[in-house]
Order: sequence, then C-alpha cells, then structure tokens
Amino acid sequence: MSTNTFAPVYNKNEGKAIEPLKKGSRVVVIGAGAFGGWTALYLLRAGFEVTLLDAWGPGNSRSSSGDETRVIRSTYGGNQFYFNLNVRALQLWKENEQQWKTKLFQNKGVLWFCYDEHTPLVEDSVPFAKAHGMEYEKLSTDELNKRYPILNTGDLHHAYLDQYGGCLRAREACQAVFRAFLNEGGQYLQSVVQPGKILNGRLEYILLANGNTLKANRFIFACGSWLGYLFPEILSNIITCSKQEVYYFGVPETQADQFDKFPVWVDVDGKNFYYGIPGNNYRGFKIGVDERGEPFHPSTGDRIYNTTVLEKARKFIAHRFPDLAKAPLVENRVCPYENSPDGNFLFDQHPEVDNILFLGGGSGHGFKHGPALGEMVSLIIEGKLKIPPFFLINRV
Repeated sequence: MSTNTFAPVYNKNEGKAIEPLKKGSRVVVIGAGAFGGWTALYLLRAGFEVTLLDAWGPGNSRSSSGDETRVIRSTYGGNQFYFNLNVRALQLWKENEQQWKTKLFQNKGVLWFCYDEHTPLVEDSVPFAKAHGMEYEKLSTDELNKRYPILNTGDLHHAYLDQYGGCLRAREACQAVFRAFLNEGGQYLQSVVQPGKILNGRLEYILLANGNTLKANRFIFACGSWLGYLFPEILSNIITCSKQEVYYFGVPETQADQFDKFPVWVDVDGKNFYYGIPGNNYRGFKIGVDERGEPFHPSTGDRIYNTTVLEKARKFIAHRFPDLAKAPLVENRVCPYENSPDGNFLFDQHPEVDNILFLGGGSGHGFKHGPALGEMVSLIIEGKLKIPPFFLINRV
C-alpha cells in the first residue's frame, strides 16, 4: 500500500488530540458502510484488533451506501481540504482495487453544467486542480453540442469537464472492503447494538441483539443515518436523516450507447441540484435529486418515490436530455442522507464518555472519501494527527 498518506489542509496546531491507542488494542466499529468499513480496514492494517458490526450487512438496501453507484469528484469550490481529501481517496481507491483485482472506479469524467459566466463552485477549485495536475476542460456550448448531441445546451453558458472523476460501484465497494477486512484478519458480527454500562466516563461494553456483550478499548459508532437515533441527547440536532430520491430511466434502444458513455454530470442551477450517472451496469440512466428531501427514518421508512418530486425530475430530464422526454421509469431508489448542519463530516469523542467516538455526517458527499477518511481516522487513533476543528461536535 502507498506510504504517501494524506496531508491535512488545516493548521497542525489546531484541532483536537485524543489519547492514542497502543498497537494491539481492541477497537469495535459499529457500521459497515463507507465510513465504518474503510475505518475498520485501516485500523486493522495499523495493527489494532478490530471487530466490525452491522445490523443488516455491508451495502444493505437501507444504508446510504447501498445503491449501484456514487459520484467521485474533487470539486468543492474554494474548499481545499475536501479537494485534497478526495485526491487522496482516489489514489487509495485505485490502489485497493488493483490489490483486490476488482474494478470499482469508473473513470467516466464529471461534466458540470454552468448557467452563468462565473460559477464559483467549479471555478474556485481550478487552482487546486492545476496544483495536482488534474486540470478541468472548459467547453463552450458549441463544443458541447458537437461532443454530446443528446444534450440540450439552450440555457447553459458553458460546462467544465473534470476528466479525472467519474463514479464508484457503491454496493459492490462496501462488500469488497468487507471481504478485504475479513481476509486480512478482521472479525465481523451481524447485530444491532446498544451502548451498555458507563463507568467513570468510559463505556464498559456494548449490548448485542442476542444478549451478549462485547468489550473494547475504544468504540467507533459509524452507523450513518442511525447516529442521531442512537445518541439523541447529543446528536439528534447534529445528525438528521432526509429522504433523497434516485431514478433510473430507460434510454431509447437506438441511443443506448450514447447515453451509457455520457459522463457523470452535475447541473449547477443553484436550485434543484440534479446530478446523473449514466450506465450503472446497464440498470438505466440514473438521475439523483440532491436538494434536501423530507425527514426520513432509515429503519422504518418505505422506499417509495414521492410523485411530486418525480414529476419535477421528469420535467428536468426531458428538458436537459430531450430524447428522454418519454423515457420509462425502470427503477427507483431512496438514498437516506445523514446530514450535518454545515455539510462537514463528524468525527469526535462523546462529550462524557472518552472511549466512544462518533463518525458520520456524510451529507450526501461522503462515500467517495471513504478510504482517505478511514486512513485519517486511523492516524488520529494512533496519535499521529489531530481531529480537524470542523469535524468536532462543538463546531455548530
């Protein structure tokens, strides 16, 4: 594996240091999604004894990581931290998939549809892209029309193509990480959990569904949209869950190749925040609604689309891709977002229990960062890094 570990873009004198764990200490990670799975794997590789738990298993259909695909892009406006975090993540995705001989990253590129002459969300990332040798290509509407004839550019000013981005096989990736974790010596238990007895500011054990208990030196709760429900007194207003809808449309049979080869795309209109992932292992032309949806319970909520949200998405897709005006809906999914108030991730200690750590707040953009975040958490647990100030609970 690479030794070029992620260098955080924040003042090294800032942040929160936690008591480091000795190698061989036991760590329990609750949640086998994008954050928990990668964290368990990198802790294992760092020499800790790691047990991973999940109620329904890695990549399950209730999780935020359980769909076919997720976007991977570095563009974050002027936020250099997340740009660099994604660059490191992309490196780790490639290294691990080579080691596992499993193709997870699809280098389709990411095409940003810009309505105005200046689009800070994209343009402010240009200096970071240049610094990493990952420059964007700016395309006029004439160039877009020649390259992508299925696209309606009538209301666009231009577009940017990030040739280094694309999408990831989400569900398959969670299961690939899980297999690697087991193959490298990790332990796994499938069970819902509850925090057990707290004594002198430390959690003594967690309680499993069968009544057994599990002890560890440190417990990392990386259970996604369930975090706010599991620790309501601390996180109910910090981690909230929303219902985000994803649709798969059937493309015309005479144009299937054009649609499947189209880049991942993001519509930067500042309103509905639609994005799309073509191909999806021939499941259909995927369109996602990134505008925050209604409150949703990840355990009990039905995965049924809202007709109003779907009709709005249909109007958009018919406008941007006219050949899909009458496209049938072939599948739909609900992706629960675990939102933080400011969109930053959460990694911090329980304020009253020093061996409980919270990891979450993916906010719809966390999946791609999984390996770099897992590596970073491992370095923090080892005492080699501090927790970034903007990951802490008390930032809000």
